[in-house]
Amino acid sequence: MLIFTSDPPSIMSLSVENRFVLHDLFHMAEHQDQIPWTPFREGIEVHWIYKEAGEGPSAALLRFQPGAKVAWHEHGGFEHILVLSGSQADEHGGVSAGSLMVHRPGSGHSITSEEGCIVLAIYEKPVRFL
Repeated sequence: MLIFTSDPPSIMSLSVENRFVLHDLFHMAEHQDQIPWTPFREGIEVHWIYKEAGEGPSAALLRFQPGAKVAWHEHGGFEHILVLSGSQADEHGGVSAGSLMVHRPGSGHSITSEEGCIVLAIYEKPVRFL
């Protein structure tokens, strides 16, 4: 079962057709205080858009504070990361706002964000921390 989160009306909406819409996506940083963030990892907050139990797909907004890091992990399925503001880097280089990264199943990396960032993360399957 997919679970859609509550929606601050100016940023997110869930229509009667069960369609979730993120409004003004590339200006998300300007509206970040309207999002109900919850702690995720040290220096990182999450807002789940949807999350299927077990090995199912999920999507979330992640907000990295400056200097935040995610330990090495492996992707169980495809992972799509759209950087909405700021920048982040892994062992393969850095990406900034407007960049889309797609990681293949079985690939792995660690992440750091020196300046902080907000990303839209879409996971086919959960990641595994090693």
